[in-house]
Amino acid sequence: MPPPTPLTLAPDVTGARSPYRRRRRESATAWAFVSPSVLVILGLSIVPVLWSLMLSFQFSDLLTPSRWAGLENYRQLSHDPQFAQAVRNTLLYTALYVPLSIVLGLALALVLNRRMTFTGLYRTLIFVPFVISATAQGVLFSFILDPEFGAANSLLHRIGVGPQGFLSDPGQALFALVAVSVWSGTGFCVVIYLAALQDVPKELTEAATLDGAAGRQILRHVTLPTLAPVSVFLVLWQTINALQVFDLVYVTTRGGPLGSTTVIVYFIWEQAFKNFTAGYGAAAAYVLAVALLLATAGLRLARRRGPAGRIKGAGA
Repeated sequence: MPPPTPLTLAPDVTGARSPYRRRRRESATAWAFVSPSVLVILGLSIVPVLWSLMLSFQFSDLLTPSRWAGLENYRQLSHDPQFAQAVRNTLLYTALYVPLSIVLGLALALVLNRRMTFTGLYRTLIFVPFVISATAQGVLFSFILDPEFGAANSLLHRIGVGPQGFLSDPGQALFALVAVSVWSGTGFCVVIYLAALQDVPKELTEAATLDGAAGRQILRHVTLPTLAPVSVFLVLWQTINALQVFDLVYVTTRGGPLGSTTVIVYFIWEQAFKNFTAGYGAAAAYVLAVALLLATAGLRLARRRGPAGRIKGAGA
């Protein structure tokens, strides 16, 4: 008998197409799950940004039809003394809050990084103010810093110091807000620095100790250079938060007294929703946005040109 002829199978076109169809079904399923979030992001972030950008070139009170103004809102901002005062207050607040919170956070992190009793309790107590909302902080310190019945003046009276105006004094109100912000914002810096200190190579510190380096020398030449990227991040983060401060001012001083605590974001809110000059407020908001972009770009450039950036570039 002749041997049976082998059977030849036709190529499975369906099987070849199945991976492609499977990928299409998976992509369709993924987009079905992601699309609600994409729509929310577009509806709540991108669309309002574009709309407010167009609004900054118009005269609008959000009630009547708007009129095209071109760059008139921006020209008025350049000659507005209230906006200039808000810029000065914001810059002073930022110049005080950012270095104080970072330096104090680093100092507390170095202390809490050591082995001591109740270290976890101390870390928790320092971080708790950061968790408290700015509204609660404002209400709390409005009572504490009350010029007539506050606990702060009561304590100052016991040590022989006269009563202070604090939030009701134009010369002290902004500094009082900086103190409240440092009290609440330092905890974040402490947590970040504590995490970064855990990554400092022990080999470097041990080698420096064997070479006879003292504690300050190790801090200056080993610890601080290692923490440089973290410090740049904290400077950027705290600067953005400082330039956008609003809720604490709104709860405590409402921009007063005599405009001494009017910051840029409060000025924007006041123009848009109190004076109903929404186009003017939108123009001020985009001035703040440009300032934030410039600050971010400047810090990134400084990081690249700094010692850490040069070492990284040399290694590459």
